Amino acid sequence: MSQIIGHISQVIGPVVDVYFEGTDAELVLPSIHDALEIKRPNGKILVVEVQQHIGENTVRTVAMDSTDGLQRG
Repeated sequence: MSQIIGHISQVIGPVVDVYFEGTDAELVLPSIHDALEIKRPNGKILVVEVQQHIGENTVRTVAMDSTDGLQRG
């Protein structure tokens, strides 16, 4: 399992957009249906599944649990 660091760019209900920094040559976006883990401030993990590559080094995901309290950044 590889580790790619991303940042939340938008949260709308269960939909979470995640931005990955880097140039196209060094950037590998997660594949469709890949699971991503988002660490919450309380230490718990939120699992999201990649549904779409929406451009600008960003993927659109769907959360497997509540997104209450998630923030951009």
